Amino acid sequence: MMLSAKTKKTVGKLITYAVLVTGSLFCIVPLVWMVRSSLMTPVEIFMVPVKWVPDKLMWSNYKKVFEVLPFFTYYRNSLFIAALVVAGSMLTSSICAYGLARIKWKGRNVVFACIMASMMLPFAVTLIPTFLMWRAIGFTNSFVPLVAPAWFGGGAFYIFLLRQFYMTIPKDFDEAAYLDGANHFQIFTRIILPITKPSLAVVGLFTFMNTWNDFLGPLVYLNDEAKYTVALGLQLFTGSYRSEWHLMMAAACLVLIPVILVFIVGQRYLIEGITMSGVKG
Repeated sequence: MMLSAKTKKTVGKLITYAVLVTGSLFCIVPLVWMVRSSLMTPVEIFMVPVKWVPDKLMWSNYKKVFEVLPFFTYYRNSLFIAALVVAGSMLTSSICAYGLARIKWKGRNVVFACIMASMMLPFAVTLIPTFLMWRAIGFTNSFVPLVAPAWFGGGAFYIFLLRQFYMTIPKDFDEAAYLDGANHFQIFTRIILPITKPSLAVVGLFTFMNTWNDFLGPLVYLNDEAKYTVALGLQLFTGSYRSEWHLMMAAACLVLIPVILVFIVGQRYLIEGITMSGVKG
């Protein structure tokens, strides 16, 4: 029996919704399990049948985490690094993208191709030579190797993202500004940047989340525990309290909270920026 076009469309939608709901559950259920475990006693976590709501909220688990390790110090270090990296990435990537999208110069496409090719290099490939370079100039066990790269290019992906958006802006704006006597700096700061706020917000959000969650970079460059980030602090905590799941889940929640808050605040800009950045290439 042949199905009508309307029936096929309905079945297709149901399958799509079922796949999306299933995928969402795979993402949400572990988070819910982590949060409820952080507020339970060790006995309640593995009770059968599974108990999703604790009899008593054990907020003392979070207090215990701060007592055994200096998480406030880790938070401060991570926020300091993230703030500098976000500022550097937004500034330098927007300047590079402007030069590649709005200014015509010989070799522009070649430079852009090289930038795109650099995205194919895994971080591990450049890790050892980069570490040797920073060690040779005496900047190991400091925040400089974690922050400085953001101020010298901002990242190939962010340059690509902003360039794509800059290319959607009509050239008429630039020409009108030229007729009024504006230079490239004035056009960039007074015309392009205000228009590109959504894409800049995307760069800021992605940079913050990547920097906050970065584990390998701090692991390689930081030796002093007083300079540890939250990612290293969580690893240190996990190694010391491997069997105390309620405390490990509380520590994981503490690491995750800033990322969730930043995403909630900036989700409107994230969706708008991604949508507008991929219109033209």
